[in-house]
Amino acid sequence: MPSVQILGGMADIPAAEWDACAGSDNPFVSHAFLAALEDSGSATADTGWLPRHLVVTGEDGKVQACAPLYLKSHSYGEYVFDWGWAEAWQRAGGRYYPKLQCAVPFTPVTGPRLLVRAGTPKGTDAMLARALVQMAEAMRVSSLHVTFPTAAEADLLEGEGCLRRLGYQYQWTNRGYESFDDFLAALSSRRRKQIRKERQAVAAQGLSIATLVGEDVKARHWDAFHRFYEAVVDRKWGAPYLTREFFDRLSASAVGKDVVLVWVEQDDAPVAAAFNMRGGGTLYGRTWGAGAELPFLHFEACYYRALDFAIAHHLDRVEAGAQGEHKVSRGYEPVATHSAHWIADARLRDAVARAVAMERRSVLAHMAEQAEAGPFRQC
Repeated sequence: MPSVQILGGMADIPAAEWDACAGSDNPFVSHAFLAALEDSGSATADTGWLPRHLVVTGEDGKVQACAPLYLKSHSYGEYVFDWGWAEAWQRAGGRYYPKLQCAVPFTPVTGPRLLVRAGTPKGTDAMLARALVQMAEAMRVSSLHVTFPTAAEADLLEGEGCLRRLGYQYQWTNRGYESFDDFLAALSSRRRKQIRKERQAVAAQGLSIATLVGEDVKARHWDAFHRFYEAVVDRKWGAPYLTREFFDRLSASAVGKDVVLVWVEQDDAPVAAAFNMRGGGTLYGRTWGAGAELPFLHFEACYYRALDFAIAHHLDRVEAGAQGEHKVSRGYEPVATHSAHWIADARLRDAVARAVAMERRSVLAHMAEQAEAGPFRQC
């Protein structure tokens, strides 16, 4: 019979064993990325992300399945917001924290969460989903949250008694474009003119913009980027999740080759950068940082340069991350995201079930409205 273990960190499992389950398409669930978060002090007990990774080992001693799992003392860095649930439960006299979170910290990217080695017996993913719920029950936490899983994984978790929640993000799809102008030709005249005007405005500012990949990204780039990242976070009254050390560890890791950094200079001095990761035919826009507010530079560095890169490298899509309805007018379309939530107490579970049902109707209606008002030419 397979055995289930709880690990205290990525250091407790060989990278080859974890990655045999995670696969190579999504860099964020790789051993290298998760280890960089932990080893850099970004995702640790001190920051409210205590690793409790779940691992299923077969009789042959090989890891059959695993899941990135954390014991959380807050709800920061998740991007599927449950603050209202926590507040309501605590007002009712309950204790919401700690809770269990199956996720990639600080990373609102859809990808596998139930990581299963190819060739394992059928139903191993369902067994892993069941083990997550059983662990939550055994630890007597208020809840278990699996955020940004695939739709198929959300189905499995729903079958294990989790409530399913619907959200959306904005993604750009490559419809076989040969150039950026080819993409522009697919847009309405109004949107096409808007984008050209924005790109021309950036070009007129005398900026030098380069797209750096893998080993082209040096420590000096990360030094400046992290300063910019902290400046943007500070302007938004937040706290930076990622330490400076994280980026060094990321570059030195097995997925360092997948880093794509849009680098902006003015008068030979860095002024902004946009951090992306590449994997499985997708460019994932992650974090933006700037030392100064320059007109339309955010759109150029985060969106248009991402499309340039995706087209040039024949990638299928660009995922631009959380929030931002302004992305729709620039060719990004709403795409459903999923999460699954196991709630221990029946009273809270019933209240959350009603809330997510209402929210689902609103999300579907909003996505339909945005799709209808999209930027593409009507045939």
